[in-house]
Amino acid sequence: MIVYIIMLIIAYLIGSINFSVIISKRVAGFDVREKGSGNAGSTNVLRSVGKGAAVITLICDILKGVVSIAIAIIIGNIIQDSNKELLLQVAGVSVIIGHTFPIFFGFKGGKGVATSLGILLMSNWQIGLICLVFALALIVLTRMVSVGSCAAAVLFPVLTLFINDNYMVLTQGKSGNTYFIYSVILAIIVLFNHRTNIKRIFNGTENKIGDKK
Repeated sequence: MIVYIIMLIIAYLIGSINFSVIISKRVAGFDVREKGSGNAGSTNVLRSVGKGAAVITLICDILKGVVSIAIAIIIGNIIQDSNKELLLQVAGVSVIIGHTFPIFFGFKGGKGVATSLGILLMSNWQIGLICLVFALALIVLTRMVSVGSCAAAVLFPVLTLFINDNYMVLTQGKSGNTYFIYSVILAIIVLFNHRTNIKRIFNGTENKIGDKK
């Protein structure tokens, strides 16, 4: 049990490193949460600071998910009697919670989309790529990042029901269904973090790429 608690704490602390706040303060001299949409994420950094800062933020947020899952895999390989799938899933959920409610930044963080991408690619690269392409296609069509993000979040659990290959950690004889509850939890977190965006989408007032600040 202790190994899962340790993994939870490690992943949560990694998630709590909010690069959008750090980078915006370093580059522009202000907290990005005080500008634009008020969200601590790469999209708001793009609107409030600039492309370069947004790209760095995006990469760093993705790496938070990648590093957390990588640590879970390493710990699972070291501690042989651990449930490796559960260890990975604890890491994935915890890093997203850390990103959303960062202990180092007053528990006010981002929406977890970039970090979720890192988690998906490390959990199952095939599912991760499908969700990424799906999200990008919707973003191009609608010019709304939130639409692509929310749709990809919903697609993830659906894919776990049909895809049984290319999981980074999957005990022989098990199917991708063992990731279903995990994927639902991640989807709920992302959708919860986009609740105001979802309201604006239905109201027709959601921000679009290319709109003036």
